[in-house]
Amino acid sequence: MKIEEFEDQFLAPYALKNTLHEGRFYQEQEDPYRTNFQRDRDRIIHSKAFRRLGYKTQVFVNNKGDSFRTRLTHSIEVSQLSRSISGMLKLNKDYAEAIALAHDIGHPPFGHQGESILDKIMENHNGFEHNKQNLRIVTVLEDRYPYCRGLNLSKATIKGLMKYNKIYEEDTHLKELFEEKKNQFPPLEWVIVDTCDRIAYLHHDLEDGIDSGYLILDQVLELEYWKNIYHYLEKEWNTKFTKARTSYKVRMMIRHSLNLFIRDFVETSKKNLDSLQLGSIQDVYSLQKKQNPVRNSDEFRHISDTIFEFLKKNLYYHPEIALMERKAEKILKLLFEEFLNHPKMLPIQYQEKILEFGIHRVVCDYISGMTDRYAIKLYKELR
Repeated sequence: MKIEEFEDQFLAPYALKNTLHEGRFYQEQEDPYRTNFQRDRDRIIHSKAFRRLGYKTQVFVNNKGDSFRTRLTHSIEVSQLSRSISGMLKLNKDYAEAIALAHDIGHPPFGHQGESILDKIMENHNGFEHNKQNLRIVTVLEDRYPYCRGLNLSKATIKGLMKYNKIYEEDTHLKELFEEKKNQFPPLEWVIVDTCDRIAYLHHDLEDGIDSGYLILDQVLELEYWKNIYHYLEKEWNTKFTKARTSYKVRMMIRHSLNLFIRDFVETSKKNLDSLQLGSIQDVYSLQKKQNPVRNSDEFRHISDTIFEFLKKNLYYHPEIALMERKAEKILKLLFEEFLNHPKMLPIQYQEKILEFGIHRVVCDYISGMTDRYAIKLYKELR
């Protein structure tokens, strides 16, 4: 029995089976010891783009401190949550893990503000969006194999990265997959990754916000949800909690809240799946958006929205964050102008793509791949 057929025995009928990987753009010999989704996961982990996430902003620029989360640590956290929940629901853990690890691989330096700046610069050239950039990286920009460009991931994994069903107009090689995907409800593993992304950043941005001093615990405890968790832990652990330093209290609160969110997610999803009685992945593809079975309860989705609005008001729009964003804008605009006017400064492998994709897209590809610290270094040199 092949490894993929063996692994599929343990999956629910509605999971995306390993045998449904749909092949690759460039055919390769099968691996007798790893499924195609396991190979996809491994290729993502070993890619340059994945390594560079270690020096890309989540909320705080890398040089602001060595304990704050980066895009890399965030991606690992999302991967862990996604794999665990997929296992609990008998879904394809390897498929979910591969998508989770690559879900932010296209993020530019300086976080969401960097994305907004590049999108504005590219407004007359099909824009910039990190989910679309994920696809360019894994199918065009990574350079690791002599027989193809990109990572040559399985087509099912590439489809899993087509969040919001969007691709760049220049990426004509993806149009066939896009047409197949655009009218389908996504595999449940993809929905899990999307939800785990939100659960992870809501909790961990709040923790980093308190560690940075931009948020204070008393401010957070004004939210009924966090106040109830604080009182629960106070009762559960007595002086071990009340006498603990603030950072330790926050970590206990975050851990407890994550457990609540995950337990609610799994229990709600199991109940919904039992109700729908899905018999195959084709039944999943036929679902309507409002029928999404894998999700948190209405109560926890409301809590999630409340936490997000709190972070948006008190952290994401904090004056110090705004200052960092202003610096990012100056850096990215100067770099784009310099490379646009002097394309010979681009690495050779990027210059070779100008004829196919156009100078603006290629410059955008190069700058979006930079880490925070490399962009800052180049800015200083060019200025």
